[in-house]
Amino acid sequence: MRNFVLSLFLLLSMPESTSAQSISADPTVLLGKWKLDMTPQDQSDSNFALLNITSIDGNTFKGEFYRDGVEIRDAQINTQLGTVYGALVSGDNSGTYNTAFYYVDGMLKGTTHSIDKKFLSVWTATKE
Repeated sequence: MRNFVLSLFLLLSMPESTSAQSISADPTVLLGKWKLDMTPQDQSDSNFALLNITSIDGNTFKGEFYRDGVEIRDAQINTQLGTVYGALVSGDNSGTYNTAFYYVDGMLKGTTHSIDKKFLSVWTATKE
């Protein structure tokens, strides 16, 4: 009986064969046009932008961010924790923008940081 209890304890204390770092999600959920609400905390404002992801190749993607013609650069995708995370760099004549987001329940939740303009915008996005 003692060996059975010891064996059961050892079996139950072993980590599962699928670790959290090996879980992956499908990044193709990002493909398409997204309407960004740049002021989700203030429902009285209607400041919207766009994210248009046109292609995904491995752990990177292409498209436009903020408005038509602003090309996404240095984009990366990470799915190792079972959630689709993305990051990108974009910019126009007003400076460079660093953006990060994740996909949850059919929407994106993200932030955009501008060093030049000294702001951090928090946003949500829904697929058009």
